[in-house]
Amino acid sequence: MFKVLIQPKWTLHAADGRPLPPKLIDLLLGVHATGSLAAACRELDLSYRYAWGLLQSSRSLFGAPLLRMTRGRGAKLTPLGERLVWADQRIAARLAPTLDSLASEVEVELGRVLSAQAAPPRLHAAHGFAVETLRRFLDEASTSVDLKYRSPGEALAALRSGDCDLAGVHLPIGEFESDILQHYADRIDPVGDRALHLATRRIGLIVAPGNPKRIRSLADLMREDVRFIHRQPGSGARLLLERMLAKQGHSIRNIRGCGIDELTHAAVAAYVASGMADAGFGLETPARRYGQEFLPIASEHYFFLAREQTLAAPGLAEVLAILRSERFRHELGRLPGYDADRCGTVQDMFEAFPSAHAVFG
Repeated sequence: MFKVLIQPKWTLHAADGRPLPPKLIDLLLGVHATGSLAAACRELDLSYRYAWGLLQSSRSLFGAPLLRMTRGRGAKLTPLGERLVWADQRIAARLAPTLDSLASEVEVELGRVLSAQAAPPRLHAAHGFAVETLRRFLDEASTSVDLKYRSPGEALAALRSGDCDLAGVHLPIGEFESDILQHYADRIDPVGDRALHLATRRIGLIVAPGNPKRIRSLADLMREDVRFIHRQPGSGARLLLERMLAKQGHSIRNIRGCGIDELTHAAVAAYVASGMADAGFGLETPARRYGQEFLPIASEHYFFLAREQTLAAPGLAEVLAILRSERFRHELGRLPGYDADRCGTVQDMFEAFPSAHAVFG
């Protein structure tokens, strides 16, 4: 099996055409993570002298320093250095799902040409950290999967049309479960479909460290002084936020947005971390990874929906084995805000979700 890796690369040029020095962004990322130039050099296997030369070259390029050294306190990025770090993180967060999907497509096409193996399982799911972890475990097991990142509605439509085998869906636990399930009801077969549980996870407000705008609830998003970064229409997170706001008598249209919609939870967290938004609605894991504060609002079930006969097919045996392994469940449970207790469990819709009886009768 061939593995295709596509990673975003970017640079910028000064007015005279000079580009960023090679490895500069990696060095700034290392300092940001460790608070130490020496530690960043060790991680990147760079000499201290070479790293210092990079910083001096960049100062000449920008006309301003990217790093400040403090005796006894390590190194700290200047505002310009921080902006370069946030630019790199935003680029990666926004492009990674698209590039991962493209890599998966290329892998599948190569596999079809180079071997006579059966087509791999087709997985359509929203980009998330549990799915990323599953993909990594499948790669380690040399098990191919045709992965495409799609919204829950798009994934369910693909399941109904026969274009995918596993459709990633998430439903809130509690009072909004019935409402969201009803939204997807026309794309679900309550008799023939089965829910393959992956995890429960926390979702809420992502805000800057120290919560400088004192955002405590969804109602605070209506304030004029709060800039909010939206998810794209059709995403599960946006759908849930719209329903919760409506329950409180608010409309998402009255939130002061940032003029763009991000496609992933990671991109939302990176946008808040960049200082261009005061809050976003997303998962706990990216909030922690980007050093932001997280205010939990709800928990939700993340699961794959599949036809009953598909789950019994040999092609999904390796996927099921991984989901039910202790090692995978342990790794999933290490993600901030995730719980893997029911991972690998298969149930029909009425067993899995209390509101299914009211929605499907």
